[in-house]
Amino acid sequence: MMIEKLSTDTGITLKIIGRLDTTTAPELEATVDGCIAGLKELVMDCSELEYVSSAGLRVILKAQKLMNAQGTMKVIHVNETIMEVFEITGFADILNIE
Repeated sequence: MMIEKLSTDTGITLKIIGRLDTTTAPELEATVDGCIAGLKELVMDCSELEYVSSAGLRVILKAQKLMNAQGTMKVIHVNETIMEVFEITGFADILNIE
């Protein structure tokens, strides 16, 4: 997995590339933890995300909860495979998906 971090006028966009699983979830968690302080908007770009496991879902949920307390988070460019995982797990109801 690779994470591209882009600062915008309103916050930070994290583009997640590859597989978000047990092995790579700690990297995303560390990235989120390192940039979330004082952040008003977090965007997770999933246009190149191929797979997400329960470990990856946990990190996304943690980010959502943290951002609920201080700003907004949205998940963008979700492909059919990842959207199916979000729908089956109920994350589609929790996340702001665009």
